[in-house]
Amino acid sequence: MNNPFEIIESRLSNIENLLLDLKHNASDHSNSTNEALLTVKDAAKFLSLSVPTIYSLISKNELPVMKRAKRCYFSKADLLNYVREGKKLQSGKIEAVDFLKPKK
Repeated sequence: MNNPFEIIESRLSNIENLLLDLKHNASDHSNSTNEALLTVKDAAKFLSLSVPTIYSLISKNELPVMKRAKRCYFSKADLLNYVREGKKLQSGKIEAVDFLKPKK
C-alpha cells in the first residue's frame, strides 16, 4: 500500500493545478463577456426590469435586439450602451423646445 500522505499530497497537487487552469481560463473568458448574448430573462435581470417591460421596449424599438428563430437575443455591450445613453427626447419634444427658445 502507498503512504496515505503521498496520496493526499498528489491529490492536492492535482487540485492546485486544476484551480490554476480555471483561473487562467477565467481571465481569458472575461474578455469575451461583453460579446456574450443574453436571453430575454437574462436581459431583464441585467437591466433590473421585468420580462414584460423588456418585450414592451422591444416592440417600441427602444432596446437593441437581435431576433433569430422566434427568439430575442441581446448583446451585453449594446445593453450597456443603452443604459449609458439614458432617456432621449422624442422628436416632438425637440421641436417644442426649439420653438420656445427666444429668437435672436
